[in-house]
Amino acid sequence: MKNLWKKNESLSYIKYYKKFNVSKDLALRIYTTHLLGGEKKLVLHGGGNTSVKTNYKNIFGEEDKIIYVKGSGWDMSNLTHKGMPGLNINPLLKTLSLNKLNDDNMVNYLRSNLIDSNAPNPSVETLLHAYLPHKYVDHTHSNAFLSLVNLSNSKEICKKIFKSRLGIVPYIMPGFDLAKLCNKIYQSNKNVEGLILLNHGIFTFGKSAKESYDRMIKYVSIVEDF
Repeated sequence: MKNLWKKNESLSYIKYYKKFNVSKDLALRIYTTHLLGGEKKLVLHGGGNTSVKTNYKNIFGEEDKIIYVKGSGWDMSNLTHKGMPGLNINPLLKTLSLNKLNDDNMVNYLRSNLIDSNAPNPSVETLLHAYLPHKYVDHTHSNAFLSLVNLSNSKEICKKIFKSRLGIVPYIMPGFDLAKLCNKIYQSNKNVEGLILLNHGIFTFGKSAKESYDRMIKYVSIVEDF
């Protein structure tokens, strides 16, 4: 898997999106989202999601902590800032105290915390992104990883290949329960650079857009070589 990050391209995204009052953090998020979404071995149309945590000045001039996450159904290869709805993150983190949250209530709660009421529905995996403490989080359904994590003995193979560099998450349908389980597994080893979701895909994360993207390409390449 080729790493397509180019510094000049990243700077051009920052310059272009500045015209729309889009922050550097979000512009770089859009850039690496396009890099991931443009690679069909990583993302099919409408699949995968990405996020970035950053600050946002509300109508009172106060700084709020928010998360921008890919809108449900938007294509990672060509989305704009309109396809990355922003949500206040602290209310999302409060849901960690809940034992249950059904999909309808979760979607309603996510929408109630949008900073723009006209924004599209955020990804069903928004809480998973929110619970991970890293600034940038990437998620793909890499062909290489799917060929591995769909095997009956995938957990044993993943442990052999990655040791403790990636956390391994048993399959659960996307939603609140999966987000809680991913958080539990991450908390058990905060040194991991990503999470393998069995029968599902891979998450990587980092302190910068480039670091999270680099890790995605690195681990997909390792699986391709295997």
